[in-house]
Amino acid sequence: MSIELRGVHKTYPGSPPVASLRGVSVTVAAGEQVAIVGTSGSGKSTLLNLMAGLDRPTAGTVRIANVDIATLADRALSGLRAHHVGVVFQGFHLLESLTAVDNVATGLLYQGVPARQRALRAGRVLDQVGLAHRAEHRPGTLSGGERQRVAIARALIGMPTVILADEPTGNLDTATGRTILTLLRRLGADGTTIVVATHDADVAAAMNRRIVISDGRIVGDTGEEHR
Repeated sequence: MSIELRGVHKTYPGSPPVASLRGVSVTVAAGEQVAIVGTSGSGKSTLLNLMAGLDRPTAGTVRIANVDIATLADRALSGLRAHHVGVVFQGFHLLESLTAVDNVATGLLYQGVPARQRALRAGRVLDQVGLAHRAEHRPGTLSGGERQRVAIARALIGMPTVILADEPTGNLDTATGRTILTLLRRLGADGTTIVVATHDADVAAAMNRRIVISDGRIVGDTGEEHR
């Protein structure tokens, strides 16, 4: 699945308003593995949120799977995300009242999968990220790295065509980070589009393309070398 941004600006209201993105134009083709790098506050997370359809631009066009998100009602946009986009948030966004396996299963709610099948698939994906033994634990009893892996499993459960991840290894020890990176690379090899925002040089080096963002503008893109 491709994602295309053309002339995108994102400004958040305030006194003064905060310009997070300034005229960004970029296309991520289906099957690419892309790292978005930049300092804190450069616009990486905003760019990912727009690519996921979680936010809408102040100006410009965002197209997901060739669909202009400005033409979609919120419900239709949620459906598009449910079937095509898996998002790994930097802040986890787990439901504290649910177990790990039930948190992962929520990733299938918009797909109409029966409850029993949701639970079975959630258990299998937790096993993929090495957390089968913590399936019945709630987020408050998990370490930061374990919560990150639950968030990654939730993004993977719907078998999305694109994974967007904000610092996916940021809360993990080195060994677990390598495991998650290997998993992402395997998904990419199977044709899933992977876009990660990262400070981790190893993660960036493992991707096939590197986009550098600074002060809301793209200042480097190794993909341009092959276009």
